[in-house]
Amino acid sequence: MKITRAMELIAASRVMKAQQRARQAAPYNDELVRAVSELAAHADEVHPLTVEPKESLRAAVLVISADRGMAGGYNTNVFRYAEGLLAALRKEGKGVQLYTCGKKAHDYFSYRDVPIVQYWEGFSFRPHYADAKEIGECLMAEFLKQTSPDEGIDELHVVYTRFKSLVSQQTQIVRLLPLIVVRADQAAGLGAHGEPTDDEKPTETEYFFEPDAATVLDQLLPLYIINRLRFALMESAASELAARQQAMHSATDNAKQLIDTLTRDANQARQAEITQQINEIVSGAGALSKG
Repeated sequence: MKITRAMELIAASRVMKAQQRARQAAPYNDELVRAVSELAAHADEVHPLTVEPKESLRAAVLVISADRGMAGGYNTNVFRYAEGLLAALRKEGKGVQLYTCGKKAHDYFSYRDVPIVQYWEGFSFRPHYADAKEIGECLMAEFLKQTSPDEGIDELHVVYTRFKSLVSQQTQIVRLLPLIVVRADQAAGLGAHGEPTDDEKPTETEYFFEPDAATVLDQLLPLYIINRLRFALMESAASELAARQQAMHSATDNAKQLIDTLTRDANQARQAEITQQINEIVSGAGALSKG
């Protein structure tokens, strides 16, 4: 009980910081979404990251989990969603490449002999931008390759856990590539997850791009993909800590109940033993007095 109580307090102290980091990253993500949307609205440029393939033959799945366990159903839910997605993609006749982020995901799929192309671990509770950049560059390079039976991918899906509150975390599947760029008039008032916000619709503005729209788009889209991955990692980190706090709180309560039950059983056994000893003493004294 002392161990689980200590883990609950540690998770509680960390989850608030993780939640704050995720909230602080949301405005930057919103502005980046608007920048990409404005560019798509005012420039007729096509980027390889936004091109829909004529026929999708190969798909990649990135599974974001935790490096450690004892977080309730956090990892289990991610694995269940990932297995369902893998089965659905294979049913469509697509080849699947699996990428994992987090030690638990790597161990889970390795134990079941599911091939893993590449994995990352060691930063699940506090991811940095460099981690998201490494993952994003690897996946974008694979997406930009010419698709063949042995290499390249036509689409990328990410399985992660969205942080909604301290008591609610939701596992989600997002298709990240090919990227769907929403035009400015459609993106107005949408937050980091595409949900409506209270922001007013921006006024029409005329834009000039230097050196040209294609160069700006080539710089913005990879940055946007990396930031989406970073935001997913940060939300997964907050969800992991919140789930661990709940799990350790439940474990502490269960330990308290077990202590109460065992204490009551021990007291009953002790009382029964004392009663038996008293009976034996009284019986012995009665036998001696008769003698």
